[in-house]
This record gives sequence, C-alpha cells and structure tokens, in this order.
Amino acid sequence: MQFEDAEVEPQDSRRAGYEIVAKNPACQPSQKSIQSVDRALSIIEALSSSNSSLMLNEIATLADINLSTCHHLVKTLVNRGYVIYAGRSRGYSLSSKLSALSQRSTRESSLVEFVRPSLQDLNTDLREAVQMSVLRGSALVTPIRLASQMPGPADFRDMPELHAAHAVAGGKAILAWLPETELARVVADNGLTAFTSKTITSLSALVEELRLVRRAGFAMDDGEFQAPMVGYGTAIRDTSGAVIGSIGATIPRRRATDAYRSYIARAVVRCANDLSDRMPAGCFV
Repeated sequence: MQFEDAEVEPQDSRRAGYEIVAKNPACQPSQKSIQSVDRALSIIEALSSSNSSLMLNEIATLADINLSTCHHLVKTLVNRGYVIYAGRSRGYSLSSKLSALSQRSTRESSLVEFVRPSLQDLNTDLREAVQMSVLRGSALVTPIRLASQMPGPADFRDMPELHAAHAVAGGKAILAWLPETELARVVADNGLTAFTSKTITSLSALVEELRLVRRAGFAMDDGEFQAPMVGYGTAIRDTSGAVIGSIGATIPRRRATDAYRSYIARAVVRCANDLSDRMPAGCFV
C-alpha cells in the first residue's frame, strides 16, 4: 500500500517533538525509591551471590553501603529471620525464609485454583457474596472474593480484614482450631479491635465464642465487623485433618431472617465439607 500524497515529516522534526514532550516532568518515569529498602535488598542480593558466609565488611563492599549503615540493616534482617549470623569468625548468610515465602506463595496460588470452582458454584447457588480466607502468619488474608449477585446496593464486604480475624466468621472458623499458644500469638499481634458495638473485645469472650464454633461446626459474625452485614464461615481441611483456611458467605442484615441464616450456614458447611473431602493432605500446608 502506498501513500504518495501524504507529507513525510522530517525525522529531525519528529525527534524534536518527542524531546519537547519528554522534558515535561509528568512524562518522566518515576525514579522514587525508599533508600533503606533498596539497601536491604542489595544486602540480600550480595548474600545470595556468595557460595559461603560473608563478613560484614564484605557485605558492605558488595552492596556499596557504608559499614555502619550496613551493620544496622543486617542486624534488622537477622532479627526478622532473613539472615543468619554464625558468629564473628563465620559471618552472615541467607536463611531459608525467602525460599519458604516463595513456596508458600506457590501453595496459596494452587489452593486458590483448587477452591475457586467450588466457591463459584456456591456464589451461583446463593447469589450472595462468598470468600475464602487463610491465616498468613497472624494476618487474615482473603485471596478469593466473589461479589453478591443480588440486585440493589452493593452488599459485598470490601474492607481489609487483616487484623479482624476475631470479628469475621471466616477468621473465627480458623481461630477455633488453633492451639492455645497460636491463638494467643494471633491475638497479641492483632489485638481485639472493636469494629462495631457487637465486636468481641476480650480474650475470655473470644475463647468462649470459639468453643461454640467448634461445637456448631461453623462460625458466625452478626454485625461484628460491619454492622449491616452478617457472615457465616466454616474451616476447610485437607484429608489429614489440617485446617487450611475457611469458606464463608456474607449477607445483608435486612435479608437475615432465621430461616435464611440457617440456609446460608448449611450451604457454607456443605461447600467446605466437599472441599475438605477432596483436598490432598500436605499440598497446601
């Protein structure tokens, strides 16, 4: 195809046009970085490039960081478990924590793919908001959320639940099966924040609530995280019995009749039990 009648703009003119626009700061790629984070990552990269432990001065040289600054950053990495200090004569090396985090991320992605079809079926059947939650460290994370299909204002819970395991059904469904020491750690790390007037804010009340969860086989939050919302959740386990996470559904209080609550709870339990019966042991722990 030919464009004989089109004017061909001289190359120098086109280059000048690009340069004029590029001088505008809004067109420049962002170069902002947090220096301490950048330096910490340089230290990790320096340690990863060595086949043996490194002394502090060697790390500082490889990472191009002042020795004193390097010492403080390395000490922080040691305290967080990413770096191992083997003593003055042996220096520092990377721990397996980064590898463990990577493996956990892979396992969580696999778990999401395993659970998603069942959660989609539950969402289709109930037409209500549904979610899967897992406890990552002491934080409650929800890697899958499917919104309500019901007409009207959005019923879907969109507030982050990281520190709200005690206030949402999906969190309580997991907490109920933790050893006492693990439960105490989660509470110590997150506190018992009062999100509404109904939120459980004492450890003794939470322990009693979790006893009820174990007895019933499901957890409930009745306006404890968001006043207009009611939630039901059930733990999901692999075939060894290990708790992997939870399945839950959230409904607006205006639809939460006694009969509907019972219907939602039964549907969530069925979904969680079906997943637990099929979940291979050890794959997602």
